[in-house]
Amino acid sequence: MENQLENLKQYTTVVADTGDFESIRDLQPTDATTNPSLILKAVKQARYQPLLEDLLRQHPDASTEAIADLLLVRFGQKILDIVPGRVSTEVDARLSFDSAATIAKARHLIALYEQAGIDKSRVLIKIAATWEGIEAAAQLQQEGINCNLTLLFCLTQAIACAQAKVKLISPFVGRIYDWHKKQAGQQWDEQAHAGIHDPGVKSVTSIYRYYKQHQINTEIMGASFRNIGQIRALAGCDLLTISPELLKQLANSHEPLEPVLRLDPEHEVKAAETLTQAQFRFDLNEDAMATEKLAEGIRVFVADAYQLDNTIETLRQR
Repeated sequence: MENQLENLKQYTTVVADTGDFESIRDLQPTDATTNPSLILKAVKQARYQPLLEDLLRQHPDASTEAIADLLLVRFGQKILDIVPGRVSTEVDARLSFDSAATIAKARHLIALYEQAGIDKSRVLIKIAATWEGIEAAAQLQQEGINCNLTLLFCLTQAIACAQAKVKLISPFVGRIYDWHKKQAGQQWDEQAHAGIHDPGVKSVTSIYRYYKQHQINTEIMGASFRNIGQIRALAGCDLLTISPELLKQLANSHEPLEPVLRLDPEHEVKAAETLTQAQFRFDLNEDAMATEKLAEGIRVFVADAYQLDNTIETLRQR
């Protein structure tokens, strides 16, 4: 009997959400995603420190920023040795509000991949879904650099990404769930908000229906999961990026799993089809959850970027 992970792969492209590439060999995902927090977590493990040590030996005069870029690409290379598809590599979150700097960093990362013999078609550049990030992605897509817009919490961001013709978006599930649970406090009813009733699942579902109703080609990759119930409720999404821990839970479960997410003509999602910058900023500001989680997500990634810089410098001093 097939397990749930095998079942899920029939309806959805399964992506591993990790920098710990050794943990995904047996799970056989198609793609993998990374972010600053995941790379920092991985490089703190003893088995991955030689990657950083080698880079410091090979580039003794390189700046901390240059070493960090090389490290991201080295992890990407290792991941692409395992997965047959693509890897997502994130632009420094400190550039989230600077379109020109984001474009320059994306071009540089792609150049590093190409120098390593990896075609750019196997790389997605991850960018925070701020207005400036989406503008940068629009330019990069025109240059043939595919982008993954992350820290996406609402339909407004998704529509703007569609306008920019980005390759892929990563709407978050778990962080939306976290926000609503915290807001409800003692009144939160876990059972009433499970599965298709989970606020994060409902958000991705609305984006999925909007994209399919308007025949938008941008791929939808649900991200940031807290439990396999959220994953099961989004079976049928284009892609789902899942931590190794949850992938293993799916692999160890043999309960039936059927596609849930599908186009439903009876539930038309109405929204503005063209967003100006002013309308984007206003609509985002009206959504307290999306505004707060986007800002928080950027702050967390920035903090981890500084930590990664410190890790590099500490190792350099040894």
